[in-house]
Amino acid sequence: MVAVPAATDASTPPTQPGGQASAAAPAGTADPGPTAIPVAPPTHVGTGGLPPVPLNAPADGVPPVTDTPAALDAAVAALAAGAGPVAVDAERASGYRYGQSAYLVQLRRSGAGTVLVDPAALSDLSGLGAVLNPTEWVLHAADQDLPCLREVGLAPAALFDTELASRLLGRERVGLAAVVAENLGFALAKEHSAADWSTRPLPEAWLRYAALDVELLLELRELLSAQLDAAGKLEWALQEFEHVRLAPPAPPRTDPWRRTSGLQVVRSPRGLAVARELWNAREDLGRRRDRSPGRILPAAAIVAAAVAMPRTERDLVALKEFAGKGTRRQAAYWQAAISRALQLPEAELPPRRAAREPGQLPSPRGWTEKNPDAADRLEAVRTCVRALAAELGLPQENLLAPATQRQFAWETQPAPTPAQVGDRLAALGARPWQVSLVSGPLAEVLGA
Repeated sequence: MVAVPAATDASTPPTQPGGQASAAAPAGTADPGPTAIPVAPPTHVGTGGLPPVPLNAPADGVPPVTDTPAALDAAVAALAAGAGPVAVDAERASGYRYGQSAYLVQLRRSGAGTVLVDPAALSDLSGLGAVLNPTEWVLHAADQDLPCLREVGLAPAALFDTELASRLLGRERVGLAAVVAENLGFALAKEHSAADWSTRPLPEAWLRYAALDVELLLELRELLSAQLDAAGKLEWALQEFEHVRLAPPAPPRTDPWRRTSGLQVVRSPRGLAVARELWNAREDLGRRRDRSPGRILPAAAIVAAAVAMPRTERDLVALKEFAGKGTRRQAAYWQAAISRALQLPEAELPPRRAAREPGQLPSPRGWTEKNPDAADRLEAVRTCVRALAAELGLPQENLLAPATQRQFAWETQPAPTPAQVGDRLAALGARPWQVSLVSGPLAEVLGA
């Protein structure tokens, strides 16, 4: 638990975190148990008190990377002997590798210390899952890490998300470093967050950063849970955590190639076909090489070729976006994709306007003409939700998701009752706490 020092004044800085037995401690070493972390009152940061104290290293040092079956067995045993929730984080190689796989998993549990697991080096994490999956996990921005953890067989029975908790408490800054600084008085460095975590061996400085990401999550959970309870928002948070935990994967996008940066300058269907073929060829090559597609061929090169529509390799490499050594080596591959697009019959060219995603509504900008009643309802819904969120001290998008607001406004009937509003919102995925808070006010403004 988090211990706040008694009889301190505003000028007393927080002390460094106390240690606990590491998972890598020698056999037979006595476990001193978790040490409570004295923290300054959460109001000391940004209110005239001292700045947060830099936290440059884990209290127990940087643990070795668990990357062999024997080391994994020892880590699993240590975590199984621990107690309480498990702090969890994952590092990916976004922008370097294809996909969003985890290349390091950080774990911390009371009585077990911190464990750094290399999932790329271990083919079977079922033993780890047997210990972790029945427990509560503490993550920051859990929706970012849960998908890659599920890929390796890890999924929690319960969840506490410190970022989401901070949002519900109305905090303006909800990144991990900001939340730790505000609540615990320590400054976390974030310089390696965008590193290539598929690098092997991982540098010591990166491992230190990774261990620090879970160093204080358990203490932060206790503090935020108490604050949520005091604010009457704990039940809201529990419902939101469960919603995140059970959220299904996002469905595949329709025409994902249309999200290519700068594509709006391509006007012709034939040029769009060139962009589509190049995008698909880039995806296929990235998948086969396990490299981020953007590192294989930049979006600017796709757009340049879609505008120029070169007919030969010579024409292609004359474009400055294809002048680099790497792209020139693959010129035949890229030109083959372009040629496929140039040879397509007119009937197979993509339309200039993207098809709507299944169930996608028209842009609200056009509602005034297409559905003026819905446009009026949307304005009333947005105004009501904003005002109620301000009164409750939380972001309006956490009170009711903007997509839910739009869908509800588009299809609801005039003058609905609170029960009708609640039923529809629940069908659209709103949680019970949201339904109970907004159904009456929305029915009132829509019936006025």
